[in-house]
Amino acid sequence: MSLLEIKNLSVSIRSHPLIDNISFQINKGEIFALVGQSGSGKTLTAFSVLKLLHFLGNFDVSGEVLFDCPSKQSEESHLNKYDVSSQRNKSNKINTLSLTEREMSGIRGNRIAMIFQDPMTSLNPLHNIGKQLAEAIDLHQKLSRRQVHARIIELVEMVELHILKDRLKDYPHQLSGGQRQRVMIAMALANDPDLIIADEPTTALDVTVQKGILALLKKLQLEKNIGILLITHDLTIVQKVADRVAVMNAGKIVELKNTADIFSGPSHEYTKKLLSAEPRSDLQPTEPGARELLAINNLDVSYQIGKNFFGLEKTYFDAVKNVSLKLLQGQTIGIVGESGSGKSTLAKAILKLVSSNGQMILNGHDISEMNERQFKPYRKQVQIVFQDPYSSLNPRMTIRNIIAEGLLVHQKLSGKEIDSIIDRMLLSLGLKPSYKNRYPHELSGGEKQRIGLARSLVLNPDILVLDEPTSALDLITQSEILHILMNIQQELKLGMLFISHDLRVIRAVSHYIIVMRNGLIVNQGAKDDIFTKANEQYTKNLIESAFLQGI
Repeated sequence: MSLLEIKNLSVSIRSHPLIDNISFQINKGEIFALVGQSGSGKTLTAFSVLKLLHFLGNFDVSGEVLFDCPSKQSEESHLNKYDVSSQRNKSNKINTLSLTEREMSGIRGNRIAMIFQDPMTSLNPLHNIGKQLAEAIDLHQKLSRRQVHARIIELVEMVELHILKDRLKDYPHQLSGGQRQRVMIAMALANDPDLIIADEPTTALDVTVQKGILALLKKLQLEKNIGILLITHDLTIVQKVADRVAVMNAGKIVELKNTADIFSGPSHEYTKKLLSAEPRSDLQPTEPGARELLAINNLDVSYQIGKNFFGLEKTYFDAVKNVSLKLLQGQTIGIVGESGSGKSTLAKAILKLVSSNGQMILNGHDISEMNERQFKPYRKQVQIVFQDPYSSLNPRMTIRNIIAEGLLVHQKLSGKEIDSIIDRMLLSLGLKPSYKNRYPHELSGGEKQRIGLARSLVLNPDILVLDEPTSALDLITQSEILHILMNIQQELKLGMLFISHDLRVIRAVSHYIIVMRNGLIVNQGAKDDIFTKANEQYTKNLIESAFLQGI
């Protein structure tokens, strides 16, 4: 029986079509996946279901979003102000697009709940998690304080957050990424919804946490007969958990089938392109006798976390412990591990953005004890590309000024020379020179990440540190960026340190892999040895989680 039926939904803004006449339905107890590139219309479709688009801009929406909405006891008592009984048709369905904002308030978070992509920005940083869970309940149910508290305990146990039963006064920043996402799921479950919309719920999570979140969603689907609209660009997730799949491209649904049929016999060319966009290795072997670019010996990084009562004796947290590695010209070392394993801290230490102990040799020069003034001439030799291009590019600067910033610091060039260098760099990354006059908000996610690459490569570095550079990108864009990176590496003989929680990407781009846990290297070796002969249980668990084995 259908729970949600979308009929001929179209969305446009200023006469520009964004969603073009799409139709599909979601059944009770079904996980329905909506997949496609960034900008294909997936999230706009979800926002249309919840009638949220008018908060974002002057969108024109037409069609029907029919939701099966049987009466709840809470509607008959506490929520008369949200009564939508007059809007039901003969099949007991309501068109959410025809509801007033007042009526829709009784649907959102009550009958249809949403899990957003980034829990850190979706949770209120000023309120503790207990208060935020209570707020989700109070809005739709008339319960005593004791009943609310009992419901909160029930919810945190339901999402397997037993550790938080005595930590309800903690704030979002005091929780791990996986814990924050489970809190979001608990808020979504607070009022026993019939439908959950999960918009990229695991993108920012490491592989073991991702596996746990997906297993939880699957368990809730089976036990509570909840319908789930899963929006994702990760086809491994779709193949493992979804019952049916709709493929979107440029605002249209180009294919809709059972999951098994999509993967065994895709019919549309775009679907075939999407399925073939899984990370594949174009990696060239490191040349014999390649020059050593970086040598790290016994590196330690510690953070002060407290003092004693008299403010004298200090306590420290060891973020990186006794790490050693060697990076050769034209070589990529993949660094993997769960959140908090020390991967990003190691990158910051190599870039001398945090203090460290141990020896670091860069192109034959010992940079271990150099201060910022002494290290400045060497900084252009090792550059970083950040995870999130949205937040790492200054929104107030043009693309030209963003790329030129490093050139102005390290070289004395005329404006004409800078423009010439930037034009060549943009062309090498598949972008038109005219892009230099744009601002970051005028670019897609993949284009922004190419600008992040341009900003680093324009200084002709020997080493590129890439911190989760493709985690926020859809598969096709991810594949394009990885292809560009490997071509650039082959051309310039770059050494790369590639940090990622996506082991499929790591397998595609790495010659050598380092596995970190709690600041230590627990396993390392050639790529094939790590994936086929891993001798450490933690590494085996990471590989199983990356490919969602056991779900």
